[in-house]
Amino acid sequence: MMKMNSIRLPQPARSVLPAMTMPLTRTETLDSEALRQRLATDPHQAARILLDAAREGLVPAQTLLGQILLDGTGIERDPALARTWFRIAAEGGDAMARNMLGRCLEQGWGGEVDLTAAAREYHLAMASGLDWGYYNYAALLASGRGVEPDPAGAFQLYLKAAEMGHAKAMNFVGRFYDEGIGIAPSSEQARYWYQRSAEAGDFRGQFSHAAALADRGYLEEALRWLDKALAGGNLNFLRASRARLAQAPQPQIRALALPYHQRAAELGDDSDRRALADHVRNLLP
Repeated sequence: MMKMNSIRLPQPARSVLPAMTMPLTRTETLDSEALRQRLATDPHQAARILLDAAREGLVPAQTLLGQILLDGTGIERDPALARTWFRIAAEGGDAMARNMLGRCLEQGWGGEVDLTAAAREYHLAMASGLDWGYYNYAALLASGRGVEPDPAGAFQLYLKAAEMGHAKAMNFVGRFYDEGIGIAPSSEQARYWYQRSAEAGDFRGQFSHAAALADRGYLEEALRWLDKALAGGNLNFLRASRARLAQAPQPQIRALALPYHQRAAELGDDSDRRALADHVRNLLP
């Protein structure tokens, strides 16, 4: 499954369209209400449409085809072929395809890990003005993976992406201010960016915002944001957060460790179910 920055496929229309019997034209392929409906209701047919358009050289279709191949949406999952289509679309000038090629190279999706090449692709995506390019290159700078570590440079790129409206970058800007990474610490700025990230819909930002609220005694509001983070969080987030919640000084927040464990057990594997059982045993008198 894709992580962090999968391409947002078109959303279905609010009203349900009637079943279509006529094929879509080349012009209609990517932006029509009909394709959005097919992506939602008949992903196999949508995959065929995208495959035909990609073969015809339509660059946005090539990028979307790479995405559905990576996710296995309406088509057999094939990360290696996804990487190929991302590369083709990137060479055709699509910045998101270049970013996704970087993700494949960074994560080893469909081939070997090559962090130096990933950094190059992110840098090119960033040069095209793509917020995800700024975000992903910042992550490499922050960790020193594939590039020389540069916390101050990472902060500036996260800030650039955040100012472009990137919700995940907003949370990292908050964290860098919170911990004084690459910038002088500022609790006020940290809280500001955590709140912006939370309101923009990032579940990690929602958790960070909740923690800042709880520290200042706003428990009811903190609990509301923790519920939102629970609803939207992925498995890795749930695994990391459940332990933090279990150690919280406020009993109302500690109580949320149980639903976080339960949700992780639903999404995860036997280790998550064992963690849930252990947590429940620890709750017994």
